[in-house]
Amino acid sequence: MIGKSNLIDVIVGTNRGLLVNAAQQQAILAAIANLEDFNPTPHPLAASNLLEGNWRLLYTTSKALLNIDRLPFYQLGQIYQCIRVETNSVYNIAEIYGIPALEGLVSVVAKFVPVSQSRLQVKFQRSIIGLQRLIGYTTPGKFIQQIESGHFQKKLAFDFPIQSQQQQGWLDITYLDNDLRIARGNEGSVFVLSKT
Repeated sequence: MIGKSNLIDVIVGTNRGLLVNAAQQQAILAAIANLEDFNPTPHPLAASNLLEGNWRLLYTTSKALLNIDRLPFYQLGQIYQCIRVETNSVYNIAEIYGIPALEGLVSVVAKFVPVSQSRLQVKFQRSIIGLQRLIGYTTPGKFIQQIESGHFQKKLAFDFPIQSQQQQGWLDITYLDNDLRIARGNEGSVFVLSKT
């Protein structure tokens, strides 16, 4: 699809939105809106086979995510949003690189409830921050398996509950196909992700 390849082309070189200027951002947002008009999955929450999986972030306007790159001596690596439809779970995982052997990880675990055919109500439950080597992180999938099986090494990471009622929001899935997903959040952020 021309709109899809056009979106990927305008995103290239922006480092997920960290290196975008105003003109590029306008072009990206226009390409996103154009692609959303041709969403092949108008009821994305009914297409659990497409929604399920590990998604890598290609672009976002989310300041909360992009500001992770401002940690001293570190830079933001890959960011994943992993969706497990059967358990209504979302795992946001940000890899952080910098000082050798001290690569970090910031993760937030949330539960979701479908509230329409395209909107998820999301409630954040838990945050995990640690060093990749100490917690045995190798891939998002294996990390999630550790958490879900209860074999996660809590003593080697900061693992704390998120209890505030204000730590919730919603996410509209505005485009979904076999390997690309676009979503818009309650804070006005847009997310473009590819399935890994």
